[in-house]
Amino acid sequence: MKDIRLIVTDMDGTFLNSNYEISPEFPAIYSELKKKNILFVPASGRQMPGITQYFEDIEDEIGFIAENGGYVIYKNKELFTDRLEHKHIVDIIRTIRDIPKARAVLSAKKTAYYETDDQDFVDFFSKYYTKNQKKDDLTEEVDDIAFKIAVYHPDGAEEHLYPFVKQFEQYDLEIVISGKHWLDIMNKNINKGNALEKLQQALDISPEQTMAFGDYMNDIEMLKNAQYSFAMKNAHPSVKEAASYEACSNDNFGVLQTIKTLLEQ
Repeated sequence: MKDIRLIVTDMDGTFLNSNYEISPEFPAIYSELKKKNILFVPASGRQMPGITQYFEDIEDEIGFIAENGGYVIYKNKELFTDRLEHKHIVDIIRTIRDIPKARAVLSAKKTAYYETDDQDFVDFFSKYYTKNQKKDDLTEEVDDIAFKIAVYHPDGAEEHLYPFVKQFEQYDLEIVISGKHWLDIMNKNINKGNALEKLQQALDISPEQTMAFGDYMNDIEMLKNAQYSFAMKNAHPSVKEAASYEACSNDNFGVLQTIKTLLEQ
């Protein structure tokens, strides 16, 4: 692992603990990574501000993969920006409205948009989508670049959402289960793995020089683009199957424990 030049990690369920906290050890460990010229990159289904809020002191030094790969930044410079067509947004939103208890968030560059009056849900999703705005009708076009539609169901995304929206896969859309209760709908081939590849190519870093960490299905493509791929102990079984190694759970800050081992070599 001595040739590692890039470390990329999912956020929720991976880098953050269950209270959405970063380990107090991170600043010291990041300082060591910086000395060794190892780039640190958070990669998440969150919107960009929902990730950068954790890294304000080093935001201009690192890279970010947001929106499940729909938005990539390196040292404050945009490397990639995707756009979901409005016609797809209209069809998807109308379908979601017919799913009992489902809630939709239209995640875009300026902000995230929602139409529900369910304040408990708004308070909940604001942890991930820190910049958000209510709209009366999400099918109305916005003056913004929409990346994806994130859909939440309190009883589980795989069973209660995917069967109703899988029809959209035939329209060159990507549907991924991004968490126990979340599902994301994006343009086809938008994922963390392709976003990581764009970053690797831009920086001339190979998969053999890359370490990656994840816990859910939206991390699988990313793990496949890293020779040193780690599933968290708390990861979904399919993620453990895709990864080459296993790290301690997110509540034991397994990402940083593994990086510390790397730095000691």
